[in-house]
Amino acid sequence: MNDQSPSVEQTRTTGARGLRPALRDRQMSMIAIGGVIGAGLFVGSGAVINKAGPAALVAYAIAGLLVVLVMRMLAELSVAAPRTGSFASYASRELGSWAGLAIGWLYAYSWSVTVGVEAVIGGALLHGILPVVPDWAAALVFMLVLTGSNLIAVRAFGEVEFWFALIKVMAIVAFIGLGVLAICGLLPGVPAPGGANLFEHGGFAPNGWYAVLPALLVVSFAFSGAEVVTIAAGEAMRPAEAVRRAVRTTMVRILVFYIGSIAVIATLLPHDAAGITESPYSAVLDRLGIPNAGLIMDLVVLVAVLSCLNSGIYTASRMLYALAGNGEGPRVLARSNAAGVPVPAVLVVALAGLTTVAANYFVSTTAIFDFMVDSSGSVIVLLYLTIAATQLHSRARAERDGQHLPVRMWGYPYVSWAVVVALVAFLVLMVVDPSTRHSLVLTLSVAAVAVTVGLLRQKRGAPPAG
Repeated sequence: MNDQSPSVEQTRTTGARGLRPALRDRQMSMIAIGGVIGAGLFVGSGAVINKAGPAALVAYAIAGLLVVLVMRMLAELSVAAPRTGSFASYASRELGSWAGLAIGWLYAYSWSVTVGVEAVIGGALLHGILPVVPDWAAALVFMLVLTGSNLIAVRAFGEVEFWFALIKVMAIVAFIGLGVLAICGLLPGVPAPGGANLFEHGGFAPNGWYAVLPALLVVSFAFSGAEVVTIAAGEAMRPAEAVRRAVRTTMVRILVFYIGSIAVIATLLPHDAAGITESPYSAVLDRLGIPNAGLIMDLVVLVAVLSCLNSGIYTASRMLYALAGNGEGPRVLARSNAAGVPVPAVLVVALAGLTTVAANYFVSTTAIFDFMVDSSGSVIVLLYLTIAATQLHSRARAERDGQHLPVRMWGYPYVSWAVVVALVAFLVLMVVDPSTRHSLVLTLSVAAVAVTVGLLRQKRGAPPAG
């Protein structure tokens, strides 16, 4: 059976006052899917298509392949030893506690800021739908409600995320279905576009192939969140199976949800069509004559935003919990209640999110808010580099020891090193591109502080903070 009670061994491993394995298979499946489908797909994809034209499909394919390879590397680590700390725990084991501390705190910081940003975006969306509701009040309510659901039990988080993800999946599947019918000329009153928008309206790459490079940067950040399922595995009833299944279907999810829907948009609309940068999905639905298209997509984007907020509270709190458990954070963050919820960690993330919200709405200058967003914006690239370095080190050790690995990275070590080279190329591209240079510099500055603290702590052999 898929949904089953925690085994005796799982309960013994997590401990009476530790985290509890309570996430069911169906919840883990939707957490994996929801982690890939973010608000960036529904909104940010328009800017990518406008910038690169139909060649945006190439950008999504390249970034998607990179994510699939990184997830395969992470699966090799996670399936062998599922842990709540995921990549941070593995980095501590393979590279030293400085690496786990640095990437763990950077990741928790990034998600904590994202929680506040998503609350702000969600508040603005609801205010646009219901102008009588102040945007700051909506943001506050979203924060309180989703923090509350995370405090009840991990199963409550899983159930909320299950329905959020299901709505996103249904919306994209319906969108692609309608799009395919329109492309085939099967929708009344909508002429089949043929290949005009793909090849004739300025060509497949109307702004030149160089335009694909900056588009590639935008696309790469849209995929962040795919790794969340490996963190949730620490509280799954069947962790190894959940991670293995999630990674095995990552490529399918990217092909269907991203490349499938982007192909529909690029085929039905010219890359410079009105409204494509603001809301490409709404623009397509308007083109198909769907009534209230804007409202429909606003509601879907709101669900995507709330899903990201919900996942952010969960993910950042579990990372803080794991860091504290490894002695790389204050001991109080390693405490959990009788339901297995790390209450102090959840409250810290909620407070950080509320601080971000307050910095946006109530501080006279937005400098604090902008710094938070920009300094956390490039963490995903550092995360992927850490995963790659950890996998290379771990695999070399496993082969020396003759260890059996249930999941193995394809083409090791050549493909693993190719991923490292690609990620370094991403960093170089971010330095060259003026739109990402500032964020990268701030992120590297924050990372330098985290690495320095980690190295000093490792050198001194400091005991857990408390």
